[in-house]
Amino acid sequence: MDIGCGSGLSGEILSSVSPVDGGPHIWVGMDISASMLDIALQKDVEGDLLLGDIGQGIPFRAGSFDAAVSISAIQWLCNAESSEVNPQGRLSRFFNGLYASLRRGGRAVCQFYPKNDAQRSLISSAAIKAGFGAGILEDGPGTKNSKLYLVLTAGGGEAQGDITGVVKNMSDVEIQEGRRNFRTAGKKGHRRSNKSEIIRKKEQMERQGKVTKASSKYTGRSRRRTVF
Repeated sequence: MDIGCGSGLSGEILSSVSPVDGGPHIWVGMDISASMLDIALQKDVEGDLLLGDIGQGIPFRAGSFDAAVSISAIQWLCNAESSEVNPQGRLSRFFNGLYASLRRGGRAVCQFYPKNDAQRSLISSAAIKAGFGAGILEDGPGTKNSKLYLVLTAGGGEAQGDITGVVKNMSDVEIQEGRRNFRTAGKKGHRRSNKSEIIRKKEQMERQGKVTKASSKYTGRSRRRTVF
């Protein structure tokens, strides 16, 4: 899947991969711009195209894709054009939908341009909360041509959330593994509450398309036992 595919440039590369290298790949492109998709149609790209807003989620069946790529798209989810737009909500819907649409063991790489460190952290945190193993890969750190890549794994397979193998033997690359720190942070403090564990399991079930009861202030609360 090509997220924010535009005129289909990345898709053309995917279609041209030789059989020796595992290609050619079958791909689907998704973009919010009808005019850019029209250019892709005029170029007669080989992939299927979908007009849609990734901030509203990824509308595909669970496990539909082996991998996903994105070039300069996900940072736009942080923009709040009005008071009704919630960047956290848009990021959550996108990453939850992406996680569900990838097969277990699938991977995604998103090149993005955050405005600042806060935006960078907001994006990576949303991916981790959705269940991804996530890391930031920085190509050419400290230079004006530096590029950031959010490297994601959807669990299962050999990766098991570890992205270090993806960039093995690459030079000028800085890896910041987020999932391990995120998961162990709570261990140094108090134990995770029963309520937070229940909510986490509910969110996981919802990503799998299952129906759950709405959470309330009573979720996870201990009930008093009454003996008759």
